[in-house]
Amino acid sequence: MFLDFNLGLGSVLLPLLLVLAFSSFRVLREYQRGVVFQLGRFWRVKGPGLVIVIPGIQQMVRVDLRVVTMDVPPQDVISRDNVSVKVNAVVFFRVVDPQKAIIQVEDYLMATSQLAQTTLRVVLGKHELDEMLAERERLNLDVQQILDAQTDAWGIKVTNVEIKHIDLNESMVRAIARQAEAERERRAKVIHAEGEKQAAVALLEAAQMLAQQPEAMQLRYLQTMTQVAGDRASTIVFPLPMDLLARVLDKGKPGAGAS
Repeated sequence: MFLDFNLGLGSVLLPLLLVLAFSSFRVLREYQRGVVFQLGRFWRVKGPGLVIVIPGIQQMVRVDLRVVTMDVPPQDVISRDNVSVKVNAVVFFRVVDPQKAIIQVEDYLMATSQLAQTTLRVVLGKHELDEMLAERERLNLDVQQILDAQTDAWGIKVTNVEIKHIDLNESMVRAIARQAEAERERRAKVIHAEGEKQAAVALLEAAQMLAQQPEAMQLRYLQTMTQVAGDRASTIVFPLPMDLLARVLDKGKPGAGAS
């Protein structure tokens, strides 16, 4: 009777022990770590490879160490110059300390997402719209540094932040287009004025050179007459040099020959 009881108990305990033995084995991949708790208290971080967890006494939480790509949904941002825009971004981060990521924060994915949204609104709200459009790299770096500093206590490393889109309403788009058109017109006027200035300087230098040699002026007039004679115009307007007229008038005055 006693022997039959031992055989029956052994037939029950042996499969149970086998089940417990097999259930205590865990296999962690190269990019995974296991945070093991023993009777509710943190014990150690295990992995990768084969890990033994005692059922009922130890519990293990798996943590992925790969880079997480998190999309930040569009955020309503009011810039420093009171322009309302919608901005979305993408955050790249990874877990560097599994112990902190599990113990210090309840859900590190949700916490990082909410922190990224808040930080994006705060940082962009300190800048004007022109800075948002022209200096994205600097703004990306500012957001990344702030996020990295705040998530360091959670065992998370923020590697990069990229602002993807800055959406403007139609009225603001038209205003920016008018501003760009006015800027181009201003540049065109400045370039035209600069050309006029350079032409005036060149003409002044040419006039000074011709004034030193009056014969050069006569040759220039003869060259101009040759060019005008080749045209088929019926009316030719040709300026005469004032010094030549002055000499003719001086000779016609009374007493000019006596001198």
